[in-house]
Amino acid sequence: MSTRLTALPCLLASGFPRGSRSSCRARAHTADSRVQQLQETPVRELQLLPHSAGRLPSPLPAGGRTPEEFSSSGHQEEEEEEDVIDEREVEELFRAQAPAGLGADQQHRVFIVHPNVKWGRQKQHLTTAELMMAEAVGLVNTLENWSVVDKIILSTKTPQKKNIFGKGNFQTLTDIIRQTAGITAVFVNVQRLSALSEKEFAETWGVKVFDRYSMVLQIFRRNARTKAAKLQISLAEIPLLRSRLRNEMANLDQQGGGSRYIGGSGETLMEVQQRLLKEREMKIRSALEKLRRKRHMLRSQRLNKEFPIVSVLGYTNCGKTTLIKALTGDSALQPRNQLFATLDVTVHAGQLPCHMTVLYVDTIGFLSQLPHQLIESFSATLEDIKHSDLLLHVRDISHPETVNQKVNVLSVLKNLQIPDRLISSMIEVHNKIDLVDNYQCTEPDVLHVSALAERGLDELKKVVEEEIITSTGKHILDLTVDLGTPQLSWLHREATVQDVQVDADEGSAVVNVIISTAAYGRYKKQFPGR
Repeated sequence: MSTRLTALPCLLASGFPRGSRSSCRARAHTADSRVQQLQETPVRELQLLPHSAGRLPSPLPAGGRTPEEFSSSGHQEEEEEEDVIDEREVEELFRAQAPAGLGADQQHRVFIVHPNVKWGRQKQHLTTAELMMAEAVGLVNTLENWSVVDKIILSTKTPQKKNIFGKGNFQTLTDIIRQTAGITAVFVNVQRLSALSEKEFAETWGVKVFDRYSMVLQIFRRNARTKAAKLQISLAEIPLLRSRLRNEMANLDQQGGGSRYIGGSGETLMEVQQRLLKEREMKIRSALEKLRRKRHMLRSQRLNKEFPIVSVLGYTNCGKTTLIKALTGDSALQPRNQLFATLDVTVHAGQLPCHMTVLYVDTIGFLSQLPHQLIESFSATLEDIKHSDLLLHVRDISHPETVNQKVNVLSVLKNLQIPDRLISSMIEVHNKIDLVDNYQCTEPDVLHVSALAERGLDELKKVVEEEIITSTGKHILDLTVDLGTPQLSWLHREATVQDVQVDADEGSAVVNVIISTAAYGRYKKQFPGR
């Protein structure tokens, strides 16, 4: 890690002009003026679909736009994406046929049951039953007007069985639930209940039953804002709708009505419901594919001049949004201390010490024990990570489950098939060190910060800068141009102009640019001797 923390030279490759100024931080007074201009121009939060922000144009008056104008162009691109799919169509898919118990108007007094697996493949080794129960309570409390009435940890040897618990423990649990007043729902803290188990529990206990899958979907449904998020949630709900359809058809069969044909169509009620559900799924997937193609097209259009993308990821509520706010100074960001506060991807512009502008992407938080179908449904959002130049893995180092949370994050990244180059260069950030008494970093190759107290941010920016320069193959140069030639317009077109210092008497200018090795080679060929 020691090599990472060395100061980054501005001139990185042999063959670059020796006459250029060697320090990225000691600039002329015009650069200082530009910094002041940037500080006085707030960069608004961009409520964008993944990668719709694209490249941040030059903030200088000479051939560029300010960060605020960039925010406006970002909103325009979002409007273009919105035109791909009609708002009413998305709302119809989002609202229609929502699984029972999932809705903004739902309120519950919840009894939480955590099955504690003592041994076997499903036993958790990096956490405890008490910590897993605490996370379950946090999930319930995230929902407005929901409350936890009571909770219990029960041992089990047979978590794969229909009733999860043995006969004696299940009867004990049933007695407790029936004797506890005011319960309207039971949250069984397992990844996913089978349709049969959910039906059995609901009939035995006489209340609504949730598992982690349906509980997280409830939170997602309330937090969704963009079309992409609403469509992804609608897709994630399809497995629940199928499960409940099977239950409903089973009940009809018991009543002698499940196999009746509908009108003269020759279809049974079950077949009709399955067909409608399949059509709904195809509509959702088609709409998501339209958004995906639109995002891909926008990325392709900006490929040559795209600003570096830094995706900030981590376990839910680890402080990602707070860190981005600290790195960018974006006052529009309002972090919330709750699980899954960030659901819709947002992009925020910030500056590195060398005045290079990067885009920080605030991603959806991860969570342990979530079924593959839920992750798959949000692949369009998580796909943004694959197109990054750098990943920041933020960890809440004050959390008692921080090691387990890290394992879960890395597991999700593996399932997403993130490129090896991104995994190998990923920067691990220990956040919330202000909450740890006498914090001592015991893990190698990590950085420690307090995003809230803004401690350790300068060192983090230096490391981000070094990795971005390496991953993008770009260089920061000061080039002297003749204003009587097309050099300056060429640089605006082929590189990213950061600063222009004009010498009117000489008819020249010193241009500070971020330029790739390939573009610099073309520049030297087109303007030899410059």
